[in-house]
Amino acid sequence: MARTHHRRTVLTALSATALLALAACASGSSGNPGGSGSSGGGGDGVITLGFAQVGAESGWRTANTQSIKDTITKENGFDLKFSDAQQKQENQIQAIRSYIAQGVDVIAFSPVVESGWDAVLQEAKQAHIPVILTDRAVDVTDDSLYASFIGSDFVEEGKRVGEWVSENLGTKPINVVQLEGTTGSAPAIDRKKGFEEAIAGNSNIKVIDSQTGNFTRAEGKTVMEGFLQAHDNIDVVFAHNDDMGLGAIEAIEAAGLTPGKDIKIVSIDGVKDGMQALADGKISYIVECNPLLGPDLADMAKKVVAGEAVDKRIVTHDDAFDQEAAKAALPDRKY
Repeated sequence: MARTHHRRTVLTALSATALLALAACASGSSGNPGGSGSSGGGGDGVITLGFAQVGAESGWRTANTQSIKDTITKENGFDLKFSDAQQKQENQIQAIRSYIAQGVDVIAFSPVVESGWDAVLQEAKQAHIPVILTDRAVDVTDDSLYASFIGSDFVEEGKRVGEWVSENLGTKPINVVQLEGTTGSAPAIDRKKGFEEAIAGNSNIKVIDSQTGNFTRAEGKTVMEGFLQAHDNIDVVFAHNDDMGLGAIEAIEAAGLTPGKDIKIVSIDGVKDGMQALADGKISYIVECNPLLGPDLADMAKKVVAGEAVDKRIVTHDDAFDQEAAKAALPDRKY
């Protein structure tokens, strides 16, 4: 059955210096809370938040975007400026620079990849606009370039999948293929790392191939087709997200094999399509990655604009599901 872990933890707090800097950012030159621009959270109390989304590559991302749009609303005291980077870092950087030019109060984004953000985040810092990371982390030389990071522990997600595979499937020799996420992205790097750490002590498990499916169903299907052509001894597919796992199901069925029996599939996310496939027995196990980050983002944005102390890292709560747990959860599933 599903294992429940309450993982909302505080890893580190902002230093006193950083807090003073945020307070200074919040006050602005006019003495009003918010950023440096005229659209800031001044007399009307409205917080202008610029959000640069990765794209719309998966069911998870669609749910994540909807959560943000449902929460960062006028009714909740926000003016949301939203952009879709279409999975291109250059588009995301352009959007962030546009938000800086507009003088928004807060910038939030889910980075396409981990590296290459120092310059634009330094520009935001110089403009006294706090930055909040959601879902994915960045690799920067100075972590004062962002106020907080809200999201799941991707390494832990990979570990939980690896532990389940080791305990439930690795009791005999098995060959695993891996459908990796977008190359260079935090979830792809960390989920692979966690999975490999978890299976390292089990000599029965051998990873025979690993390629990126870019977190999309179409590419997951294409890569799985290649795996099936190259290998006739695949026992397990580890997909870094449900959409690639669903693409793998299509490829396996097209090859005349039965997913869940001839080839087991394990994945991460917990979106409705993936959970339905799990309930149907086509996927064997899913570790959740909660996409509903809108409420946490709204709370964090209000705090940084007000100059309040915030946690540097917020780890969201994620469940895990086997077939019976998926059947029980589906009727009330929100995403």
